[in-house]
Amino acid sequence: MSTTTINLGSIENIALGHGRCYLVGDEEIAVFRQRSGHLFAIQNRCPHRNGTLSEGVIGAGKVICPLHSHKFDLASGAGSEADECVKVYTVRELDGDIVLTV
Repeated sequence: MSTTTINLGSIENIALGHGRCYLVGDEEIAVFRQRSGHLFAIQNRCPHRNGTLSEGVIGAGKVICPLHSHKFDLASGAGSEADECVKVYTVRELDGDIVLTV
């Protein structure tokens, strides 16, 4: 399987403790920047009610869907409901930019 690396721009475009949605091809990807500065990237849409996860509250390594309070683990994509999960992506900071691998 081939991968593509994409520069999403400056790390400063995401405030600490927040997320932002990026359109990559036809996929919406939510990138989160924890207060510690650690980055996570997951699919932006909740599989349950199509909520915009980039607008959710993050804490303790999870994001809470703004529509129905289901939680998703930012590292694994596992949901609070056993049959729901989201896709995760590799993301890192490089020279002040956000670099995503899809």
